[in-house]
Amino acid sequence: MAKLVAINSVNPDLVPGAAGEAAIADFCARWLAQRGFEIHRLERRPGRPSIVGLARGVGGGRSLMFNGHTDTVTLAGYVGDPLAAVRRGGRLYGRGAFDMKSGVAAMMVAAARAKALGLAGDLIVACVADEEHASFGTEEVIARFKADAAIVTEPSHLELTVAHKGFAWYEVVVRGRAAHGSRPELGVDAIAKSGRFLTAIEDWDRRLSANPSHPRLGAGSVHASLIRGGEELSSYPAECRVSLERRTVPGETAESVAAELGAILERIASEDPGFRAEVRRGLARPPFEAREDEQIVEALRDAGAARLGQAPPWRGEPFWTDCAILAGSGIPCVLFGADGAGAHAAEEWAEEASVEALADILFDTALRFCGRARRA
Repeated sequence: MAKLVAINSVNPDLVPGAAGEAAIADFCARWLAQRGFEIHRLERRPGRPSIVGLARGVGGGRSLMFNGHTDTVTLAGYVGDPLAAVRRGGRLYGRGAFDMKSGVAAMMVAAARAKALGLAGDLIVACVADEEHASFGTEEVIARFKADAAIVTEPSHLELTVAHKGFAWYEVVVRGRAAHGSRPELGVDAIAKSGRFLTAIEDWDRRLSANPSHPRLGAGSVHASLIRGGEELSSYPAECRVSLERRTVPGETAESVAAELGAILERIASEDPGFRAEVRRGLARPPFEAREDEQIVEALRDAGAARLGQAPPWRGEPFWTDCAILAGSGIPCVLFGADGAGAHAAEEWAEEASVEALADILFDTALRFCGRARRA
């Protein structure tokens, strides 16, 4: 894990000019190749590779994918050296230690152990790019590789994550009319008109929070993330752009959110005939939910109970992960990862004992799910 943390893999879609995943992909490919994995380098976007290590089973078993992302958020603002991979008090500190190079390290070690022992089914190790932005890495992987199930090793404090929220991004452009600041009879203030919409967003979020609809995730939410408008102090602004994020729970879709947003804008326009706005849809990702009786969930729960002395508790997460992409492609999926803290924060760490436990549990799960190779 320390070697992974020491590699700069900041996502350049988040920080222009950042290192990206090439160096860490090279490391993962070498490490897996040295242990006999069949290596596939997927690089539809130059300089942004994902690595897939394939251990082919002898036949007669189910296939399993381990999935973890190698990119991180910015190094800026980190307390100390974010790439030093400092060990202290049973923790490993550094950018990406928790989110999620701990999970990548554990799945690589577990897969190597399982391959050495021999499996009936295929084991696929996907070290993917770009989860922190748009997840083109996992999308590229599932276009080439299928599996009977998958485990995403995002950090989960050694608890079984069987649901998480999705999100939908929208930009609402409120129109005004440019004019000199001294000519109010000619101008329409787009920023002032946006005030109605901003108040409506707050009301929208209040209604959502008052009506939780999911037993693990509660309610969806909405907030205004960015606002841009105006040219200079002495002019009426011709437009104001409000970017918003709507977090969704299972049962909600980008389409249902668009309908909610459209109804709000129509109501404002009916109350204020001078209000004009258009909606531009951005990136949307669905929420995720696994059936608790899925075979991979049961195999992982049993392996966790054997290693930890009790079955891992269930949990839902408010953030989004690649689980949703895998599940959406027809691959049953569950999230299970190490303990620690500081994702995207000024200090980040993973508990080393939990990473060791995670590797053991993933190894046992692979044996249970894929099946042991029969010896002649």
